[in-house]
Amino acid sequence: MTYQEEFIVFMVRSGVLTFGDFITKSGRKTPYFINTGNYKTGAQADALGNYYAACIHEHLGEVGGADVLFGPAYKGIPLVVTAAASLYRNYGEDYPYAFNRKEKKDHGEGGNLVGAKIKDGDQIAIVEDVVTAGTAVRETIALFETIAPVKINALFVSVDRMEKGTGEKSALDELREEYGIAVYPIVTVRQIIDFLHNRPIDGEVYIDDAMKERMEAYLRQYGAKA
Repeated sequence: MTYQEEFIVFMVRSGVLTFGDFITKSGRKTPYFINTGNYKTGAQADALGNYYAACIHEHLGEVGGADVLFGPAYKGIPLVVTAAASLYRNYGEDYPYAFNRKEKKDHGEGGNLVGAKIKDGDQIAIVEDVVTAGTAVRETIALFETIAPVKINALFVSVDRMEKGTGEKSALDELREEYGIAVYPIVTVRQIIDFLHNRPIDGEVYIDDAMKERMEAYLRQYGAKA
């Protein structure tokens, strides 16, 4: 299997990718849900880092690399740490990493960034989980505007739900167009549907014909226009 296919199986087995009846933060009724909060063991963190590292290793060179990997608080913090560790262990690529505090520290060294020191002109790659409206990424862009003139050139996420953002295009496409950021998901919902349709995982079929039609109907209603 490809690392993308292995990642889909990993999400199912971890209870992160589930199917049924859910309501998203935006109020949409969805037949599937991705809850990255269900990652909770060291083994899962190690595997997750390997999948992010594979995606970063494959694509980061397309935008000229990065000086710093950045994880927005809070979910981006463990993701950027495990991704950086996996990049070094698996590919010998030693990237500095940083993340932010939600509240600015007013003692010790102060500030609201932890890790690598950001310098003028640095190229930054953001490591995030699942982007819905792009709020965390926009907050990160605003944060860096107060720190140093940098170039945010890439965003790595686990899953692209391929849904509309504030307009008819996806939140990821909006980020691409508004800020010139290259966006790379480990997998898309289309890849999830194609791979899991009538394919049993540990003896259970998660996307049968009926679930596939529910997911297709959801994308017809909320899917982004190309």
